[in-house]
Amino acid sequence: MNNKYFGMTVNERLYLSGLMDEFDIAVKDKKIDKVISILKKVDLEDEGTVNSILMHFGLKLPSE
Repeated sequence: MNNKYFGMTVNERLYLSGLMDEFDIAVKDKKIDKVISILKKVDLEDEGTVNSILMHFGLKLPSE
């Protein structure tokens, strides 16, 4: 496995990558596409995981 974020929480991944502030702003501004893009940058691409994170912040995919 070649995942440098293996075993890390979402917050740890965001912090290590330097994307924490950008992620927080995207969530605050409800920019779902930007949130998803940032999550992909930290190797979180599983649809179920992404949906869970969005729901945690009260966000929904546009198709929902």
